Amino acid sequence: MNKRLIILAAVALFFSACKSRKYSRNNKAIEKEADKANPDYKSRTTVMYIDEFKGVAIEEMNKSGIPASITLAQGIIESGSGNSSLAKYANNHFGIKCTSEWKGKGYYKDDDKADDCFRVYKDARESYRDHSEFLKRKRYSALFELDKNDYKNWALGLKQAGYATNPKYPDLLINIIEKYQLYFYDLPESENEKLKREDRVFSEINANIPQEKKKFTPVATPPSKQVVKTPDTLKISTPEPVKTTDPVTIESPYTVKQGDTLYNISKRFNISVDDIKALNNLPDTGIKIGQKLVLVK
Repeated sequence: MNKRLIILAAVALFFSACKSRKYSRNNKAIEKEADKANPDYKSRTTVMYIDEFKGVAIEEMNKSGIPASITLAQGIIESGSGNSSLAKYANNHFGIKCTSEWKGKGYYKDDDKADDCFRVYKDARESYRDHSEFLKRKRYSALFELDKNDYKNWALGLKQAGYATNPKYPDLLINIIEKYQLYFYDLPESENEKLKREDRVFSEINANIPQEKKKFTPVATPPSKQVVKTPDTLKISTPEPVKTTDPVTIESPYTVKQGDTLYNISKRFNISVDDIKALNNLPDTGIKIGQKLVLVK
């Protein structure tokens, strides 16, 4: 029995090594492609990010009714103002994952579990359009009855509908909107315009309902199998600590130690990576030894 287990473990390690080499080759290819497409890449400030993406946020607002301020604030939080590796390499500004109907490439990062598959977009505008489609489902339907310049109730409604588990998520959105005066991009609509927009959006939501499980349930690998593995270069690349059966006591704030990653911290303390990032205003999954992290929601 023990011999069989050893053989199985060896086979698993062999296939894991093969997969890692494949991911490494794809990583080099995607980095080369990204460098070629944007050889003078520079990190964005939040003001630069707003200026670059306010146009597409307004376009999506006029189509669907999602306040441009809400979309921009979510993009700022979830992409680190466009500087996260997911935004840089995958043009994915809202952390939308691969589903069974996704036909594009997959970008793998540790998130709720190891090697979650995220969508790779041709450009960031495509990510913004997909974000609007992501919200057009039953759980968020009540939000589309709000005025498209009602950013405060949109922020509260997103939390109530389960978009984020962090209880401070509405405050994070509202604080960013008011700090950068993003509400100036929220345009009012007449009653007639609102009714027409609601009719159009609710028709789309109703059409989505029978397909929601397929459209929005994440999968491990996109059907296209065009997989790109881009490890987080900011992650501390040291072995994970040995797990014990001792009860875990949460230190608050928690001090990052050698071998820590957001993923293994999330599993140890039973809190999602997204919640850790939101609670600590982290643009990406990069952490460093000695850093203080709030882990209590």
